[in-house]
Amino acid sequence: MGKISKRKGLFKSPKGMHDILPYDQFWWEKARKGVKDIADSYNFLRIDTTFLEDQALFERSLGATSDVVEKQMFSIKTKGDDVLVLRPEGTASIARAYIEHGLSSISQPVKLYYIGPMFRYEQPQAGRFRQFYQAGFEIVGGDEDAVYDAQIILACYRFLESLKIKGLTVKLNTIGCRNCRPAYRKKLVDYYNGRVDNINREKLLCGDCKRRITVNPLRLLDCKQESCQELKKDAPTFFNGLCAYCKAHFKGVLEYVEELKIPYIVDNYLVRGLDYYNRTVFEIFLENPVVGETKFDFALAGGGRYDYLIEMLGGRDTAGVGGAIGLDRVVEFMKANNLGVNVKFKQKIFLIHMGDLSKKKSLALIESLRSEGIDVAESLGKESLKAQLRLADKTGALLALIFGQKEALEDSIIIRDLQTGAQETVPLHRLASVIKHRLK
Repeated sequence: MGKISKRKGLFKSPKGMHDILPYDQFWWEKARKGVKDIADSYNFLRIDTTFLEDQALFERSLGATSDVVEKQMFSIKTKGDDVLVLRPEGTASIARAYIEHGLSSISQPVKLYYIGPMFRYEQPQAGRFRQFYQAGFEIVGGDEDAVYDAQIILACYRFLESLKIKGLTVKLNTIGCRNCRPAYRKKLVDYYNGRVDNINREKLLCGDCKRRITVNPLRLLDCKQESCQELKKDAPTFFNGLCAYCKAHFKGVLEYVEELKIPYIVDNYLVRGLDYYNRTVFEIFLENPVVGETKFDFALAGGGRYDYLIEMLGGRDTAGVGGAIGLDRVVEFMKANNLGVNVKFKQKIFLIHMGDLSKKKSLALIESLRSEGIDVAESLGKESLKAQLRLADKTGALLALIFGQKEALEDSIIIRDLQTGAQETVPLHRLASVIKHRLK
């Protein structure tokens, strides 16, 4: 039996993880509902995958030398010596479920969406947490048609738009395929080796990038260190080395995005940090990322095509494309811009009691209204009329039901309009019909 911790003081949530408190749920519910509405509109079906996955799933799909696998996974060794990890992203789990449950046998492509927490052991900072929430849209199966890439970009963009987030720009790039990427990788390595040898490797490249030249050179383009960013400016781009098929595919994606009138720029150095991507990669940013003293200079959404992922995991050769949205980032932006401040409790009615008899009868009264489809908020633990009225106003209720001793004895109740202050007394047997008429 393990030792019992003798740690003193208050417990706090683990570093980089946070609770979602009741007064933040307004924004979260708005975001979650927005995802579902977009999914329903574009015919995506909900899927929920397991929080824990086999570690090998991500080693094979994300790349054993990717930062996520090497540095950021939360690992758990079971009593049976299995090594499991808390999922660091959603797409590999979708691919695993697609294979495991035979989703290739139904009509293709399969359009799926998910909402849930992901976990990465990284340094917490603005817009980056160790537990973070993602929503994702995935189109798996079918073929490699550029129209599917455009549909994923559209779903992510429209979701952000639906939350009244303005000034969005899509960054797009193509990173080629198995046929044309090796030649580009060689060009990139030659550039870095030649340039760095001439200008002092130790000063220009961070420690990770010195290793990446050998093990995973594409990640050089994804490094956020200032010196590495500077060196990247003159690096060769993918576009000049693409095969004819990849050029045509990317041209198709751009044409669809233009037809949709979605603002975009081509970022020749956008690669994303996961090895399963091929051809299209994208990220959605804010044109003006500064709100007050807060800077939102990170992607709100991103994704790309992964035509080799299902095959990498033991399935058949299957096309796929997807995009993920960082819900924590979206909610923080909504709060900073007061987007959704008018969201209130769904209850439009608040019951106020005064006296022991009315309090005793209140629960049964509330239940009778709920049986009529009328939801009622209350605070039966508070006795003060003033305190109850204050709470009724705070919750955004339209009507207050004032139930005192006199009313309890006479089987009546006072209905007060909280916007005008006007009030009337009605018998209890007419209460439901009067409320329904008032709320039309």
